[in-house]
Amino acid sequence: MKHSIKLLAMGLLLSTGLYAAVPVKPTTPKTSPIKGIVSFSQLPTKRGIEIKLNDPTAGKAAVVVYDWNNDIVWKEPLSSKKGLDKGLVLSQLDNGNYTVEVILNKRMVAKKTAHVYYKGDSKFVQLRS
Repeated sequence: MKHSIKLLAMGLLLSTGLYAAVPVKPTTPKTSPIKGIVSFSQLPTKRGIEIKLNDPTAGKAAVVVYDWNNDIVWKEPLSSKKGLDKGLVLSQLDNGNYTVEVILNKRMVAKKTAHVYYKGDSKFVQLRS
């Protein structure tokens, strides 16, 4: 009886050690199935950017703009009633780089950098990767 209890305890200890030693695989796929759902372009006036979601049934979406300190400068939901296209005039912001993120169903799906700068007396915005 003692021998079988010792074997059972050693078996449990060994199986626990093996379970803990196996690394956990990530649950997210390596290639995102929603890649290409968001497109960025420059407004015709070059004073802002335009964001388009190519799938109108995508779910809840929002646009968040961060400054160089990762502080939120602008956050706005995208409404499917108005269409999932949004134009943001960023020339009102101070000069510098800003990160623009599109969040879809509480998950960041697209990210671009917008550079705000002066050219002569006018302020412009340029998209960067």
